[in-house]
Amino acid sequence: MSYERLEQCPICGKEEFKNFLVVNDNAVSKESFVIVECENCSFKFTNPRPEAASIGQYYASEDYISHSNIKTGIINRAYHVVRSITIKQKVELINRQSPAKGSILDYGCGTGTFLSACKKDGWEIRGVEPNQKAREIASEETGEIIAASLDDIQGEKFEVITLWHVLEHIHTLNETMAQLLECLQEDGTLIIAVPNADSHDAQEYKENWAAYDVPRHLYHFTQGTMKRFLKKHKMKLEEVLPMKFDAYYVSMLSEKHKEGKTKMLNSVVNGYRSNSYAEKNGNDYSSLIFIAKRK
Repeated sequence: MSYERLEQCPICGKEEFKNFLVVNDNAVSKESFVIVECENCSFKFTNPRPEAASIGQYYASEDYISHSNIKTGIINRAYHVVRSITIKQKVELINRQSPAKGSILDYGCGTGTFLSACKKDGWEIRGVEPNQKAREIASEETGEIIAASLDDIQGEKFEVITLWHVLEHIHTLNETMAQLLECLQEDGTLIIAVPNADSHDAQEYKENWAAYDVPRHLYHFTQGTMKRFLKKHKMKLEEVLPMKFDAYYVSMLSEKHKEGKTKMLNSVVNGYRSNSYAEKNGNDYSSLIFIAKRK
């Protein structure tokens, strides 16, 4: 296994970090990883981390549902039920952003469920998915060729580009964002969904918070650090929206990490508390959707 250590903060470029938390990889390797916090801008990121060429083995689990569509077990069944609802909400969201229903790029499209729904709703779809297994499923799901990288779609332009819980996985964070923005039409919309490390459930579960998901999650955004990141790439934040179901799903996984089994009552209670906290504390939900346009 090859690891790399970042010497500069990916957002502000400063070199002073402090250890924030040690978190175990509960999904695959059981290794421990350190999350550091930039002393200048407070951005949190996993450091050191597996190199891009090595990290694939950390996704090699049937439980990694974004790449497999597995439906066994109570958590996975709950995921699919909720996903059917959230997919509809996502399509409604992009329709509000671009009523003409032009072209959309979903970067890190997984097994293609969202893109399939977009296509059925009248959108011209394009997907990029690095994982071969997920890419094959997505191609079958959508009836379209799914690209393996952004290099395969050079020169194409899109009205909407989406990253649903993807940005936190990307090694070349700034380089990839620059490539994506080259694909965005001048008046296009960028939509990014990420876990929120300032949420109540993150504070409740600490090192057992499932959305840290080390080492697959390389970065751990908050509203403040996402705003800094978008500003760095000359994007203006238009709106921040909650993903309220995530508080319950993440709490289910976090309970399993903490207690060794899923405690449904605790999961529901803590999910509800997290959403209630967010309503009163600046929209700090478990996961957030950031909608941005060029300045």
